[in-house]
Amino acid sequence: MNWLDEGALYSSIGLFVREDLGRGDITTQTVLMRNARARGRFVAGEQMVVAGLEAAEEVFVTLDPQQQLEAFTSDGEEVEAGKVIARTSGFADVLLAGERTALNLLQHLSGVATITRQFVRAIDGTAAKITDTRKTTPGLRMLEKYAVLLGGGVNHRYGLDDGVCIKANHAGIAGGLGVAVKSAREKIGHIHRIAVEVTNESEATEAIESGAGVLVVAGPGPAELTELIRHARSLAADIAIEASGMITLENVRVYAEAGADLIRVDALTQSVRAMAIGFQIQPG
Repeated sequence: MNWLDEGALYSSIGLFVREDLGRGDITTQTVLMRNARARGRFVAGEQMVVAGLEAAEEVFVTLDPQQQLEAFTSDGEEVEAGKVIARTSGFADVLLAGERTALNLLQHLSGVATITRQFVRAIDGTAAKITDTRKTTPGLRMLEKYAVLLGGGVNHRYGLDDGVCIKANHAGIAGGLGVAVKSAREKIGHIHRIAVEVTNESEATEAIESGAGVLVVAGPGPAELTELIRHARSLAADIAIEASGMITLENVRVYAEAGADLIRVDALTQSVRAMAIGFQIQPG
């Protein structure tokens, strides 16, 4: 799991645990004997791509440094319903206090990885790649983007400091699309490619002639996209094309076959369904 910044992960998990634990788990404190021990296991309730095992383990480690998670699968692996994903044992109060936060992370991140895998399979055989966006859950961007990779997608910009992407608002304030692109080209240098959001052939022409290296095509349907891509590549054969907009599992292949290099899908992180995962605890 080298892609993750472990320091940032541990810091985030600490915040998540404190948010739920507050001043202490008063239910467990009033029901169980001190130092009672228990065993717990995470079980898949449906077919899914697993993601978030290290994050789940860190939840328990935050509560007890001696706690460990024994995994029976790995992040990125597809499992069937009924599969025991991982198990752990230790003090019962630790397992109960960490249960909800660990499940929240596993269920959500597995949902991200699973929907990403579905989109990737939907365009199998084409040259296009599925990519995420900055439309992530505040505080979970690193983990969500990691889950996208596990599902077979690729990461787009991590943040605003991670590349130039000129949109309509930038162009409007700067005094026009061409002005904005030329200004960015002069200031950013030749190493970075400049991405520009366009909606029609006129804007594509202006962006390319001003120095854009990537066109982010927002709005047009597949037929219009095909024509715009043909026009753009007649001006610059090596121009990269990103498709964005209302892209679903039902229509994503059409966008891929239209010639897009990257397909940005908001749904990977913005409206994902949490996977069904249970945490079964027994005395022990």
